[in-house]
Amino acid sequence: MQFLGAMLYEADFWRPGAPRPPIEEALAEHRLARYLSGWGRLGDRAVVAVDPSGAPVGAAWYRLFPPDAPGYGFVDQAIPVLTVAVATSRRGRGVGTELMRALIRAARHDGFAALSLSVEPDNPAARLYERLGFERVGRFEGAHTMLLRL
Repeated sequence: MQFLGAMLYEADFWRPGAPRPPIEEALAEHRLARYLSGWGRLGDRAVVAVDPSGAPVGAAWYRLFPPDAPGYGFVDQAIPVLTVAVATSRRGRGVGTELMRALIRAARHDGFAALSLSVEPDNPAARLYERLGFERVGRFEGAHTMLLRL
C-alpha cells in the first residue's frame, strides 16, 4: 500500500517544478485518501511495474465509487475510476502504456463494461489515454473525464 500511496502522490502532483505538500499531508486529505482507503473491497484491482532488479517503478489501479462520493473521472457507479503513475525517472519509456494495457485486460476479465479517468488537458498522459482508445465524455474542474468502453 505504501507504494500505491507514493504513486497516488505522483499522479496528483505530476507537474514538474510545481510546489508539493509533504506526502503524508497530501495522502491524508479525503480527496486523495479515498483512492486507497479500505483497499481490497469489491472492484479494487491494481498492477505494479517493476524494473529488472525487482524495484517497483509504476502502478495503475481502479476502484468503484458511489455516486454520493465520486472520484475524479467518475461516470457511473458500475464503471471503475482508473489511476496511473510512473516514477519520474522511468517516464517516457513505455511503463505507463504497459500498466494501462495490463489493467485494461484485468477490467475485461473482471467483467467491467468500461473504465473512466480524469486528466488535465496539458498532462502528457492524455495522449497515451487517447492512443489506448479513451474518449472525452465531460469536464470537471478543468480536467477531461475520459471513458474507455471495453
